[in-house]
Amino acid sequence: MFEGISEKLSSTLKKIRGYGKLSENNIQDALREVRLILLEADVNFKVVKDFIESVKNRALGQEVIESLTPGQQFIKIVHEELVRILGEESSDLDLRATPPVAIMLVGLQGSGKTTTAAKLAKLLKENLKRKPYLVPADVYRPAAIEQLKVLAETIGVGVYDSQQGNNPVDICKDAVSSATYSSYDVVIIDTAGRLHIDEELMDELRRIKAEINPHEILLVADAMTGQDAVNVSTSFNEALDIDGIILTKMDGDARGGAALSIKAVTGKPIKFFGVGEKLEALEVFYPERIASRIIGMGDVLTFIEKAQVAFEEKKAEEMAKKLLKNEFSLEDFREAMIAIRKMGTLDSMTEMIPGMKQIAKNPKALEMAEKEIKKTIAIIDSMTLKERRSHTILNGSRRKRIAKGSGTKVEDTNRVIKNYVQMRDMMKNMGKMGKLAKRMMRYM
Repeated sequence: MFEGISEKLSSTLKKIRGYGKLSENNIQDALREVRLILLEADVNFKVVKDFIESVKNRALGQEVIESLTPGQQFIKIVHEELVRILGEESSDLDLRATPPVAIMLVGLQGSGKTTTAAKLAKLLKENLKRKPYLVPADVYRPAAIEQLKVLAETIGVGVYDSQQGNNPVDICKDAVSSATYSSYDVVIIDTAGRLHIDEELMDELRRIKAEINPHEILLVADAMTGQDAVNVSTSFNEALDIDGIILTKMDGDARGGAALSIKAVTGKPIKFFGVGEKLEALEVFYPERIASRIIGMGDVLTFIEKAQVAFEEKKAEEMAKKLLKNEFSLEDFREAMIAIRKMGTLDSMTEMIPGMKQIAKNPKALEMAEKEIKKTIAIIDSMTLKERRSHTILNGSRRKRIAKGSGTKVEDTNRVIKNYVQMRDMMKNMGKMGKLAKRMMRYM
């Protein structure tokens, strides 16, 4: 996400960070580079012009000139101005109305509305303890209705039994009534899209809006389309007065232009963004955190939140105690590997940790690390419960059986056991260092 723009901006800001003193000339040089980087990232021209002007006015003011670290102060200004154009603060869904709260998803065909509807339902169910109800209202795209029904079953939420040939307006009206009787508190409507904006599409969406009066209308836009996503957002906003935007495919080759332009151009906030195909790959859009990622400062808060979801606090405490008592087994090691995988791809995690971005430049190393985690889990899965709890009984014949059962080599099994022992011993030695180490282990 933002890989190109982040790398170039980080390089430019790194130069100015080392300046002991800022002058109008070196500020102008830096801003010229920043301007080109933003335009290459397909950021709206007017947004770039406003951004550069704001940074310039602040950078030439007393807050930088009189600063003891003018280079760092300049970076702070760039960060704050990025936050401003991204939307200042995160924008929550308005779920305060009397249930069921209707959320209407709109957008062009291919933007990812159907998958996003399921992702949003999963997020509301698991994070906010809501009871969502999915409504397939796209009666035109082949298999769209069936796709949403399958996704609803996968995440364990209710779904309206739409049929192809039904009137979309009637589907939405009946679905809201059905949700009321069935005690669902959030209705998520997956409307039809088109390859291009046309009056027929907009008219249908206007009629659905008039019939059910949704509490939120969210535009699902493809971040990879750059300025086209901004133009699409403007058109939908003019026709429907949308409440916010969900950007999809942010994990792809998106240059960042859509994310950096939409709020400034439409005045509507980005509420969520998709970072993968998995149903848990939908994140709340925090402007400050995104701005930090863009300029290479990482996003530790999001990393910690993901870790908290993957590692249950009670389980983490138990693991820490086992490590200190030298009772950390291969079974515990396996659970730790599974929890790491729940946090997302290693590539996405390096984005969030300051200073780790360089690792992401070696895709082969990341790919190998991902495979190694999968292989480790497969090898431990091939062990008996007794073997997982006591690695000392793993003699040669047992290791051959484990390797055969996991489709790996004996050397792979030996390496997993060696890595496990080294990690356990290292953490045990850290435990001898006192309370600070214990707190660190619980955090990890």
